[in-house]
Formats: sequence, structure tokens, C-alpha cells
Amino acid sequence: MASSTSLGGPRFSLQSQCAVASTSKLRLSPSSSFKVSFPVLPLRSFPGLRVFSAPPRIRVHAMSTRQLRASVVTKGSWDSQVLHSETPVLVEFYASWCGPCRMVHRIMEEIAEEYEGKIKCFMLNTDDDLEVAEDYEIKAVPVVLLFKNGKKCESVVGTMPKDFYIAAINRAMES
Repeated sequence: MASSTSLGGPRFSLQSQCAVASTSKLRLSPSSSFKVSFPVLPLRSFPGLRVFSAPPRIRVHAMSTRQLRASVVTKGSWDSQVLHSETPVLVEFYASWCGPCRMVHRIMEEIAEEYEGKIKCFMLNTDDDLEVAEDYEIKAVPVVLLFKNGKKCESVVGTMPKDFYIAAINRAMES
């Protein structure tokens, strides 16, 4: 990695990048690799430079192969999916930027799998459907509400252990 390239004027050195990395307590093994980016300069700045075609960039998208059990509900489907449901409904109010909401997502997925056929589980993005969140006075996320016969009967505010959600479900099913 101690090679450098001179292109007519400024000298670009990969060795200096290694020195910066090593002074910041980052250990590089001989097999380590890292990407170094250089600013794009107009080609006329480098007379006599030959340009070669670069390979196309490949974009990789991480996709989950499993189907989510907790479906997304929106303002448009709120009445039919939640308020007019004959089975109890568990709804997580979340925001995409919320870290604790991701932990509640996992719990909702587990609950949806365990209680399949007994309750329905949904997630509502409060940034996209602010009106629904305001109707239920959601001031912070995550909040999980349990509806039975179209009425809110239980709520769990914040990130709680799975037992809290299970206890709320059991109380609603008994009543």
C-alpha cells in the first residue's frame, strides 16, 4: 500500500492515508483494505492523460427473505383493519428514525407469530400518518395500543420487555 501516483501536478499518496489510519488507533493487517476517494477534477487539467472505461457500479440492496407478520397500517386502511376488526388488534406507533422502535418491531414480530389467528398485529409510521397518531394523542414513540371491538383498551408506552405486551394482551382477551 505504499504506492503513489503522480498525475501532472498534485501528488496523491495512499501511504499517507495508512499513516492517518494508524495514528487514530486503527490497526491494519496486511490483508486489510479500505477505500480512498479522490476529488473529481476536469480531464483538461491533465494533458496527455488516457482515460479507461471503469466497470459499472453495482448496487447491492439488502432484502429480507422472510415475510413480516406485523403488517403496515395507514390512515386509509385504519378503519377497516383496526376499528372494524372482530379480533383484538395490537398496533405499534413508530418512526423510521427511532432506534428503540426497532427493538419493539422484533417483539411485535414474535407476538404476531405466537398469537397468529388470535390477534392482528400492525405497525403505523407516525411520520407518514400523523393524523391517526394525533387522534390517539401519541406524543412520543414507540407506543403500542391494543384495540378490542374498535376501542382502545390497553397501551404500553416506550420500549418494554415482551412480558408487558403479553400481559396487556391477556388482560384484553379476558375482558
